[in-house]
Amino acid sequence: MILDTALWSSLPVPALMLDADDLIISSNPAAESFLNMSTKALTGQRMWDKVMIDAPLEEPFDRARKNRSSLFVNDVNVGSGERAPLICNVQFAPLQGSDEVMIVMISPREIAGRVNQHHSSEKAAKSAIGMAEMLAHEIKNPLAGITGAAQLLSMGLSTEDQEMTDLIVEESRRIVKLLEQVEQFGNLRPPLLKPVNIHDILDRARQSASVGFGAHMLFIEDYDPSLPQTMADGDQLLQVFLNLIKNASEASRDGGAIRLHTFYDTSLRVRRSDGTQARLPLQIEIIDNGPGLPAEIADDIFEPFVSGKENGTGLGLALVSKLISDVGGWITVDSVPGRTVFRISLPLAPKETELGES
Repeated sequence: MILDTALWSSLPVPALMLDADDLIISSNPAAESFLNMSTKALTGQRMWDKVMIDAPLEEPFDRARKNRSSLFVNDVNVGSGERAPLICNVQFAPLQGSDEVMIVMISPREIAGRVNQHHSSEKAAKSAIGMAEMLAHEIKNPLAGITGAAQLLSMGLSTEDQEMTDLIVEESRRIVKLLEQVEQFGNLRPPLLKPVNIHDILDRARQSASVGFGAHMLFIEDYDPSLPQTMADGDQLLQVFLNLIKNASEASRDGGAIRLHTFYDTSLRVRRSDGTQARLPLQIEIIDNGPGLPAEIADDIFEPFVSGKENGTGLGLALVSKLISDVGGWITVDSVPGRTVFRISLPLAPKETELGES
């Protein structure tokens, strides 16, 4: 081809080459990863059928092709049938040395913003721990006294008045359950890190959910069996998966599907607080076909006390964010009606030789 193969494969942004009929004739590895489709699945397909761009671009693109000029489009949603959309900048340009071939380059804009949002959510979660512990300590003990007093009062009351004391007891117990969640959120126990198999933990979460809160859901396993181990606390990671699956199940009360998808992606790197970079190649996606997150809270869903549920505490996803952060991972969400994707990115477990040296 006109482009050097090594150069084409090394491009850090997703890129496609189109022929005169807008059919994809080549895609680089970054495009495969971004669109979650192989080169084989993309080649020969019409670009507009495989790349979903939330903007009317076909006519401007035709003019750019005819004039052999470039076309730039900023801040548009770009996705595919295999992944939720991201806000991107898209560039169309003619390939020099060819009269027909056009190049499409897609630059996701949300990565940097979501990294900053992740760190912000992490700090917010940790700062909320002190308040959580204080609330649990200061409120839980007096509630026991209120519950006991109401039960004693009920012994000498009429049936009609007992309804009021029963209400006091019931509401007090409901608050205690809320405080137990708060106490869990305030648990400062560091993770017990060891090499774990992601699929073993996903299977435990799926089995538990399928006989309980997710019994009405169809579970689809889409695993990459070659994934290596990650370094994590198995119990805490199980708690994360159960929380996300429970949210997906509750969002689809009339039944639906939850897809558990794992894959390897070498492109994701995040900067640690000490300035070094960390690779997070292990990807776990929990995908449901429910109604999606409410638009007004979608950007803050990992913040403490933000919830889309009518009686939600807003601590579940904040706790999930904290637990993933504790093992050096990263979590994001993409949500549109009919498709919500929670994506967890985790590091590789060190090799045995590295573990022995540490």
